[in-house]
Amino acid sequence: MNKHVLPVATRNVTEANDLRLFRTLEKLHFSGHLELTNLAGQKWDFYWLRGLIVHATGGTHAGRRWRRHLANHCPEIPIYVVAWQRDLDKIEASDFNINWEYTLLTHWLAEGRILHPQAAAVINGIVSEVLFDVAQSPDVSHQIWQDSSLSEPITGIEAGQSVASVLTLFKAWHKAGLSHISPNQAPIIRNQEQLKKLRKAKFYQKLTHILNTRHSLWDLAIKMQRHIMDVTTALMPCVRSGMLEMVDLPDLYVPKWRQKTPTIAVKQASEPSGLIACVDDSIWVRKMLEKLLTSAGYEFVGVSDELRAISTLLTRKPDLIFLDLVMPKANGYEICEQLRKLSRFRDTPIIILTGNDGYASRLRSNFAGASDFLSKPLDAEKVLTAIRKHLKEGVTS
Repeated sequence: MNKHVLPVATRNVTEANDLRLFRTLEKLHFSGHLELTNLAGQKWDFYWLRGLIVHATGGTHAGRRWRRHLANHCPEIPIYVVAWQRDLDKIEASDFNINWEYTLLTHWLAEGRILHPQAAAVINGIVSEVLFDVAQSPDVSHQIWQDSSLSEPITGIEAGQSVASVLTLFKAWHKAGLSHISPNQAPIIRNQEQLKKLRKAKFYQKLTHILNTRHSLWDLAIKMQRHIMDVTTALMPCVRSGMLEMVDLPDLYVPKWRQKTPTIAVKQASEPSGLIACVDDSIWVRKMLEKLLTSAGYEFVGVSDELRAISTLLTRKPDLIFLDLVMPKANGYEICEQLRKLSRFRDTPIIILTGNDGYASRLRSNFAGASDFLSKPLDAEKVLTAIRKHLKEGVTS
């Protein structure tokens, strides 16, 4: 996937905040790559198209996660790395997609070896698990790259709905006292004699057979066709009594692939790309832009009171200004005209934001001295494209 790499800034966010970012990117119809990293160095990658998640990967068990969902939804495909590598080696470099997993799915679809619902089910299962891993990980930072080259995704997952589902599981997980347990861990038998006493129960008869080889809780849930909460809570009495112990598992090997690399180097987080201001009475618009722009490496200042906008802007001296057209006490035309009379803002790019995308509004914005015009609801790609354009070219009245 060819990427246009944006300047990047990272910052620590809480569990709630990093999942809120998903809703922001969904509302902004974001297209590109979101990378999350925790303090331990674990990374998760989410790929987006027009506000929908099209794939995710990363974490400690990318290989295991891929294998279990492939085995569950695509039983006709071999589940060993040599077979995957053989298929990857047959694919032309120009046909490689966002990562090796997605590339294999598109390749098997093209060959008719799997059906579209099967590929979509694999992606949906993977995205849900990756989101839960992120929710469990504290102190996560994020980076984004804008990219619109993915034209026909296998599936598009609504971020808000997926996040809501994962948060429901996350809360239930904590309420059940499982906050110290990861679904990536595996239960192993420590006291066989005690466990034998439970063999009358059908669940434990099947369980003792499965535990002869090490499987994570995610693996067990799929093998037993049970919800992850049901499997985990059923095992906890055995864990607490010492019959079972939760242990970490290494990941499985994954194939090597000829990953496409960005042609533009990422700037260091210590190199901000400019200060962007937004004058808008809507707290949602300000917060939305703040999340998007700080993730993309820009500094941000939001102004809620249009009557104090000019004094705030004179103090902060932004490199570009987003200006809402319709506000309770003053409109964007008036503020834009006043800003243009000041030498400090004579050449500063000013972009008008409005829900009225008519010719008359654009014409009046030009007369007021606006550099550009963006329609609401805002689109992430258009916002970032406008910023890059005007910070490079300056004011274009």
